[in-house]
Amino acid sequence: MTEMPRSEVFDRARRDARDEQEPIGFVLAVAGSSSRVVFDRAALMGSADDEDLVAASAGQVGSQIKMRVGPAWLVANVRSLALEGVASDRIVADIDFLGEGDEERLTAKLYNFRRGVTRYPVPGCDVFAVTTADLKQVYAAEDRASIGIGTVYPTRDVRASLYIDAMLGKHFALVGSTGTGKSTTAALILHRICELAPQGHVVMIDPHGEYAAAFKGNGALFDVSNLAMPYWLMNFEEHCEVFLTTQGSERQVDADILAKCLLAARAKNRLGQEIAKLTVDAPIPYLLSDLTSLIQNEMGKMDRAGDTAPYLRVKSKVEEIKADPRYGFMFSGMLVADTMAAFLARIFRMPGEGKPISIVDVSGVPSDITSVVVAVLARTTFDYAIWSRNEPQRPVLLVCEEAHRYIPSSGGASSSVGRILGRIAKEGRKYGVSLGLVTQRPSDLAEGVLSQCGTIIAMRLNNDRDQAFVRAAMPEGARGFLDSIPALRNREGIVCGEGVSIPIRVSFDALDEAKRPASSDPLFSELWCESGGEDQIISRTIARWRAQGR
Repeated sequence: MTEMPRSEVFDRARRDARDEQEPIGFVLAVAGSSSRVVFDRAALMGSADDEDLVAASAGQVGSQIKMRVGPAWLVANVRSLALEGVASDRIVADIDFLGEGDEERLTAKLYNFRRGVTRYPVPGCDVFAVTTADLKQVYAAEDRASIGIGTVYPTRDVRASLYIDAMLGKHFALVGSTGTGKSTTAALILHRICELAPQGHVVMIDPHGEYAAAFKGNGALFDVSNLAMPYWLMNFEEHCEVFLTTQGSERQVDADILAKCLLAARAKNRLGQEIAKLTVDAPIPYLLSDLTSLIQNEMGKMDRAGDTAPYLRVKSKVEEIKADPRYGFMFSGMLVADTMAAFLARIFRMPGEGKPISIVDVSGVPSDITSVVVAVLARTTFDYAIWSRNEPQRPVLLVCEEAHRYIPSSGGASSSVGRILGRIAKEGRKYGVSLGLVTQRPSDLAEGVLSQCGTIIAMRLNNDRDQAFVRAAMPEGARGFLDSIPALRNREGIVCGEGVSIPIRVSFDALDEAKRPASSDPLFSELWCESGGEDQIISRTIARWRAQGR
């Protein structure tokens, strides 16, 4: 009996491997990034009973298909479906090409997947269902630094990962309507980042006091009781937002008075005297009492032009802020010393001491200066990155919860916080500042900010305007996934952009109770069955209310 040549055995094995999987359709038309295929309805019905959940979902909107082009597999995403005719057994689908992987010669399996397409299929090319084994190769995290955040839908064992360097290097945004698990997902991503980088530098601005509970073990927690942010860290623009109450031409007069007196107050400090060309923006400590004295002196000068009203306005506002205990965390007489180095070290976690994240709870900050506090934190982060360019680099991640409050589409550019966060979005990556935006209303963000985010994580969005806004910011290849955003369940999301190899639908991991933010909704049906102790509840609440304490 003659032995079959080795090459023939090889070819037969390869043919058998190819024949194992039946085609479910063929390519109808090819046009750049998107094309059109025809599915056989009977073939789709047959694959629906497959034990492999991925293969069983073949042909659905948002599912993946593959086609053989030379020695490679081309992977595409199904964007839309329509019957070819009312009585037809053929389904026409629009698809978007995602990338390609090599075909293993013996088993015909896909491996070495990469984004982009080098060769397109020709019309008539067979189309096959993607399997779980294929998805494991497509979503393999390679050897790049990554964090696991969940499983790829509809599988239970294919892990979804984010490439941490690509995600943070070009900013990221997490969007989703209230109640979709957005805060828990933000906490999950930050926990995974902290686990990967225990010596990292993360600053989280928390407007509702939700995240302190989630990061007790691995974060430094700051609120009005221990933030101790020196008022003299503010630049002139931020001083104007706090101390000036007028608009139009009157505001310009008040600003000129404040600029002159503020510069003189900074110059009285020994540090200010050592600087040859001191500016009004330089973070030099000064006394609030010196500022009011200088305003008083300017008002009393004989050569002064105009009336005394602008001087009295500015002086009274400074004294009002200084006397109000609600502003004590920032405008206290105890914060005059040069504590800038200690403040930066605490907030930026340098060194981190195993707690790489700072949670800055601004829920107790008076509402009229909340935006200024956030502006100081953001600008300090950016300025530190600029002035430390010649030092060993220490990148900082700045995460903004409720970002639409600080960078609103209407008037965002007119506030100091809107300007600095917009600048970080545009220029931050050059200096090692990464921006993470978390918002439930992406359409309320300033135009262009969302498009600066290289990675977008979109959870369910109920508002049509928000969906359209996110769709405009996402790459074209994700269009098939975007159509499923309104249908996402809680703790599910679409991830696309630099942080993933191709767009994915993710079922996010569950977090331990101790690591979740305190953002759960009240259960009316249970809480309205409880009774007793209402008098004490009301009296304690009134006491805190009157004392403006928490």
